[in-house]
Amino acid sequence: MQVYGISGVAQGTTYSIKYYSERELIKQQSIDSIFNVIDQSMSLYKAHSAINTFNKPTVLSMELDAHMLRVVEASFHYNKLTQGYFDITLYPLLQLWGFGPQGFGKLPLDHQIDSVKKLIGIDKIHLNGKVLTKQQSHVSIDLNGIAQGYTVDVVADYLTRSGLQSFLVEVGGEIYAKGLKSDNSAYKIEIQRPPGDQALNYKVMLKDMAITTSGSYEKYRTVNGQHYSHHMDPFKGDPVLNNVLSVTVIARTAMEADALDNYLMYLNPQEALSFVEKLPQVEAYIIYSENNTLKELQSSGFNNYIYNIQS
Repeated sequence: MQVYGISGVAQGTTYSIKYYSERELIKQQSIDSIFNVIDQSMSLYKAHSAINTFNKPTVLSMELDAHMLRVVEASFHYNKLTQGYFDITLYPLLQLWGFGPQGFGKLPLDHQIDSVKKLIGIDKIHLNGKVLTKQQSHVSIDLNGIAQGYTVDVVADYLTRSGLQSFLVEVGGEIYAKGLKSDNSAYKIEIQRPPGDQALNYKVMLKDMAITTSGSYEKYRTVNGQHYSHHMDPFKGDPVLNNVLSVTVIARTAMEADALDNYLMYLNPQEALSFVEKLPQVEAYIIYSENNTLKELQSSGFNNYIYNIQS
């Protein structure tokens, strides 16, 4: 059994795949083709992508391709699960605050926020079969909060259908691990920590599970000394301001972990853990600031995944 690797650039980030096999089974061209198809569906940076077509004011409804359909269906589910905080209609708000492809201009005024808030809310779109419809011409969607995790799952599914029993897929830090390595050990993943955090990094052992991390330090704007995160409050219309620095989620799929790590950034650490404890096969690890000190909390089962080098 040999280890094979593939790496490249896609979706504005890097990706890597490691798999164990008797022979080379996966070609980079096949992986890049998967990324290209998904980007043509859901990338806001591809001018002629399906999502950009839907976001045009002149388009009020559109039949979705298979990839976009699955992600939009999941988005409705996670919107309900998170009491409306996970919301794909936030795109106009993200643009207003400078987190869209157009970049940052200046801080929005209150009347601009109030105007854009009228376009926000999952009730502004409706899915009937494969057809997605919007209520108003300027309603637009952003699937970035879940599409990258979905991409990891699609690649993992392709590798499984190709006959692989042991592999690791990573796209922009979002990871899915299947099976065991050739020495029968689990894949070990180092958890991302906020910049400047001097604590030792945890490593977790993964088998047939996904792990993702979301942090307030990933995408932000600093204006007049104020730190503005890309995590938007759909109800208030402005960036979330709290003491949570990063959330790491372990779940059955990368799409599930991706959606949940975003939502947990909205909650205070105790609320976040209470939410996670009610979900099957989901664990979370949270780093937050309190009295200028970094602290951490983890869900009850998270410790089962931590790799102890002395064990």
